Amino acid sequence: MSTETTQPTTGHPASPAYRGLAGVPLSLEPLNRKDFTSDQEVRWCPGCGDYAILAAFQGLMPEFGITRENTVIISGIGCSSRFPYYVDSYGMHSIHGRAPAIATGVATTRPDLGVWVVTGDGDALSIGGNHLIHAMRRNVNMTIMLFNNRIYGLTKGQYSPTSEIGKVTKSTPLGSLDQPFNPVSLALGAEASFVARTIDSDRKHLTEVMKAAANHRGTSLIEIYQNCPIFNDGAFEELKGPSAADALIPLVHGEKLVFGRDGQQCIVRGPSGSLTVAATAEVDEDQILVHDAHRADPAFAFELSRLTDSGVMHQSPIGVFRDVERPAYDDLAREQVELAQQGTDDPEDALQTLLDGKDVWVVA
Repeated sequence: MSTETTQPTTGHPASPAYRGLAGVPLSLEPLNRKDFTSDQEVRWCPGCGDYAILAAFQGLMPEFGITRENTVIISGIGCSSRFPYYVDSYGMHSIHGRAPAIATGVATTRPDLGVWVVTGDGDALSIGGNHLIHAMRRNVNMTIMLFNNRIYGLTKGQYSPTSEIGKVTKSTPLGSLDQPFNPVSLALGAEASFVARTIDSDRKHLTEVMKAAANHRGTSLIEIYQNCPIFNDGAFEELKGPSAADALIPLVHGEKLVFGRDGQQCIVRGPSGSLTVAATAEVDEDQILVHDAHRADPAFAFELSRLTDSGVMHQSPIGVFRDVERPAYDDLAREQVELAQQGTDDPEDALQTLLDGKDVWVVA
């Protein structure tokens, strides 16, 4: 495949805003889904939500015009982590929970790459919790897709960090005792600069959220509600099908937080000051809150995330909770390296001078 190292001429289908990168090699020819489809047999259980996510990803990537050679997918361990095998790009099926750490190295050393992390609720929030929160805190230039099916699927049905209290599984025969993580709340607590949530069965919404995440400079985290038909079927049943309109709270920047089939419900501040659901007809219009994904303070986005029931999924906001600009870790790291190399023709000498520091003891 031929590539170009500058932005294409007018008329190219690519989105030059992809990850905020300028001068990324782009394909000279229009790409299609087949270009991002590998020759490997896709091996997930019939009905698994991972199929829908993979199809959405393969359908979206050609829109950016970024070559396969400049797309990297890093995964950890779990059903979702087979993802790199099925996309015809560079990638690595790495070790349990460490995908964000490996992706940090890739993003820092190769600014010309679009870096994606594919992980699951067990991989990311259990053994990988430490790596996940620090990648988000640092704001490394990568997109993290967290497939949340609220169960360990690959190891055959143990409870995970997002399983509800009382969940009966092979590892909790009398019910889980652990308070589950709310992944969006966790990401906002780590001050991630882009946090979103979507659902595997809504192709249009899934694609829109993935596109917004890819166009964000820094760490983007997408929680994807993903059904496991074998070990946790129906975990998000109330958020799908006929009941979805009354259960899903769409987050659209600049629009009022109204939901339901006929917009009969809305989000307001209750008497205690916390966010609450109210009947639209029973409140003044100016009481209905307007979503602002660009607030510098993550407190409002965090409040929205708490509307999600961590037990039974009665209601859930979906969309972009937070999208703010702040410096990316890998950009700052490269700037430091360039600064250290200024004034010398030998990078090794520059590094040694930096390591020596200003105060050097000489032993005669």
